[in-house]
Amino acid sequence: MTNSGGNNTKEGMSEEMKIYTRTGDKGQTSLIGGTRVPKYDDRIEAYGTIDELNSFVGLIRDHENCDAESKKQLLIIQDKLFIIESHLAVDTQACIAKSIPILVESDVQMLENAMDMMSAQLEPLANFILPGGHTLVSFCHLARTVCRRAERVCLKVSEKYPVASPDLMYLNRLSDYFFILARYFIFSTGSTETKWNSQ
Repeated sequence: MTNSGGNNTKEGMSEEMKIYTRTGDKGQTSLIGGTRVPKYDDRIEAYGTIDELNSFVGLIRDHENCDAESKKQLLIIQDKLFIIESHLAVDTQACIAKSIPILVESDVQMLENAMDMMSAQLEPLANFILPGGHTLVSFCHLARTVCRRAERVCLKVSEKYPVASPDLMYLNRLSDYFFILARYFIFSTGSTETKWNSQ
């Protein structure tokens, strides 16, 4: 990394450019508002899990078989996930100088509309299916399962701290979205679903 003076050594790097702060070396981190908490705090686990999910969404969006409309939807989803992360990172007892965007009913409706449009192109599901069939499809199933875990962790957090109802609704709907998206990509890539046979 090079600063404006052309010096790429650590000595020439300004504090603003450094990714590391050393403030978490003893196992604590700060919530928005300044409160220090252990890195294993449920709120940290929650927004960390959503960050993990967001990374999988980026992986899906970057795949060569992901169509333009899906890329557009996935970018919006990444933005909404970042907002939920921000909500979980806020110390609800602190005074926050800057307001954080919120999720609204139309955000959940967008997911439902997208699922309806994709489902209209798919055969009705009559069996359980096994994850797989195409790399892009498998990525969607990974996102689906991480999303379910994120929802569980957020529900656990909600027993101690306020968690916005639209945030929980969004995560619940989002895991369904990834399931439908996986089936849609089976269709769009000409791949084959593997039905689960209990026998």
